[in-house]
Amino acid sequence: MQGGNMRFTRSVLAASAVAALSVGTMTAMASPASAAPNTTAQKVCGSAYKTVNSAAVGTQGTVYLTYNASNGKNCVATIRNNPGTARQMSAWIYVPDTELGDSDEGTYTSYAGPTYVYGKGHCVDWGGSIDNVYVQVYGSNCASLKEKRVTFTR
Repeated sequence: MQGGNMRFTRSVLAASAVAALSVGTMTAMASPASAAPNTTAQKVCGSAYKTVNSAAVGTQGTVYLTYNASNGKNCVATIRNNPGTARQMSAWIYVPDTELGDSDEGTYTSYAGPTYVYGKGHCVDWGGSIDNVYVQVYGSNCASLKEKRVTFTR
């Protein structure tokens, strides 16, 4: 589901999250302590995208919300702290005002994404997951409005 101008609603996002939760492909892997992320949000989304927000995915990685001022698009990427054996991951973004969004989920060794949506002048909902840890941020980057963050494990 990468790269398209898909229209979907919160109920579809919720169904997708539940489907991802029910997959149950969780494998505990030992990671070397010296490992570090092998990419950045700018390498995943593009050099014109500046990080405007982020959220930790437990201790496993970070979901980055980026913005490109020249085209008004946001991009979300989920990047693991310790790349290695492929693990279930996701990245998603949704604009409630326009009902446009993009998502990427699969089994990846380093990152999920990029996911793009036109977000200039709009609040955005975004998030991602690594294994069984999920982060969702609602009402983000809305000037004075306060965002809501939810982190949960399944």
